[in-house]
Amino acid sequence: MSLKSIVRELKVMRDGIGSISRRGAESKHWHSRMKSHIVPDVTVTPLENIQQGPWANLPPELLLDIIRRIEESETSWPARAVIVSCASVCKSWRAVTKEIVKTPEQCGRLTFPISLKQPGSRESPIQCFIRRNRETSTFLLYYGLVPSENETDKLLLAAKRIRRATGTDFVISLVADEFSRSSNTYLGKLRQVLDDRKSNFLGTKFTIYDSQPPCEAGIQRNSRSCRRFQSKQVSPRVPACNYVVSTIAYELNVLRSRGPRRMHCTMNSIPVSAIQEGGNAPTPTSLPQVIDEHFSPSPALKGKGPVTDLNSASLTELPVRNQGSVEPLVLKNKAPRWHEQLQCWCLNFKGRVTVASVKNFQLVAAVDPAHNVSAAEQEKVTLQFGKIGKDIFTMDYRYPLSAFQAFAICLSSFDTKPACE
Repeated sequence: MSLKSIVRELKVMRDGIGSISRRGAESKHWHSRMKSHIVPDVTVTPLENIQQGPWANLPPELLLDIIRRIEESETSWPARAVIVSCASVCKSWRAVTKEIVKTPEQCGRLTFPISLKQPGSRESPIQCFIRRNRETSTFLLYYGLVPSENETDKLLLAAKRIRRATGTDFVISLVADEFSRSSNTYLGKLRQVLDDRKSNFLGTKFTIYDSQPPCEAGIQRNSRSCRRFQSKQVSPRVPACNYVVSTIAYELNVLRSRGPRRMHCTMNSIPVSAIQEGGNAPTPTSLPQVIDEHFSPSPALKGKGPVTDLNSASLTELPVRNQGSVEPLVLKNKAPRWHEQLQCWCLNFKGRVTVASVKNFQLVAAVDPAHNVSAAEQEKVTLQFGKIGKDIFTMDYRYPLSAFQAFAICLSSFDTKPACE
């Protein structure tokens, strides 16, 4: 059987699973939600007829070869969605698929939901774009260079701005229509920092909260944000917590001098050693199952009752460790140059930004010479963000940032900061 035939059968199998999962819901609504997701990242409960089917009994060597060829041939979305079919056939297929599919740092591609929390590629930036909706105060992060004409872009993350008397929150979710912290799609948020219980009216300081503690990093938990929800989507025994993973500070422009905004990002979850020679950034290997069950095609995991098949140790026992002497990585905006002919500040975005805006920026590492970080590494643009049209912005990130961290940093640029301009 040819590879194309195998791929076709997997697509039919995926569509069959999806049709079963749609029982009790509107077909069009569920299809739109499935299109916007990245492939699953939990051990699913396969359907009986698929478990007993011929696909589950393939020899391991043949199965390994098939999935490897599919992974190598389907390198971009939406074609890469075939990987979800492989991971959804049965446990043996899923184990082999997870073994073959590499992290973004290794392959430069986003595949499973956990990819959004893993560092980007070291070689070249992962290119995305953000679409802003002013009416709904939502921001959608898509995978790709620019918006496509047929609107088949891959939705990675979504955020909603919520203004309060005490500040502004940007709630980050896996879907574009659910932003409740009690939802199993909640990933974290960006919040204006409160100083001594008073609102930061200048809007110059932000904190990034993650819903799960990053791997091998001592992160401070926001105890006031740790609550238990009685929800149909979340197990009542699972607490929803927020962990501080980064702080963002914009410098005040007291003298009102010309120039773009100046910012510093302290990445509490990434040690400065990550960008040293031989260093590695913390790389989580799985999301809490209470989140990932949302991506499962199996109806068995879609019940309205409490989630019972959960690893309670990984969810309820959330350790808070002291970072000690581990120094966090600090990012700063790259200084632009003044162009005399154009009479404006300029940065080389390599064609990815086409509209002048005070929101445009590039971030590079701000390290002390004692850290022995090479000059080439210090010059690498870790994150760049800029405008290309009305309510359309590009976002390119690379190692050691993840898509979640990069998206949260870019969201801080959308909040009005007159004192910094």
